[in-house]
Amino acid sequence: MKESNTPRCPICKRPVDFAKSPYRPFCSKRCKMIDLGSWFKEDYRIMGEDLDSELVYNQASNQDREG
Repeated sequence: MKESNTPRCPICKRPVDFAKSPYRPFCSKRCKMIDLGSWFKEDYRIMGEDLDSELVYNQASNQDREG
């Protein structure tokens, strides 16, 4: 595979052999855990509309009552 076509780890940018890497799309367990930590720290966000906190509270309350 040409170097320019080789997928790269999203964390460290090293080339990743997808056929051999059990951690794909990452190159190693370390990079996979760094990415997971970033999600836990809320460094990553999925863009969307802001939710009305009152609506969320009411829906949660309704679900609690239903069971």
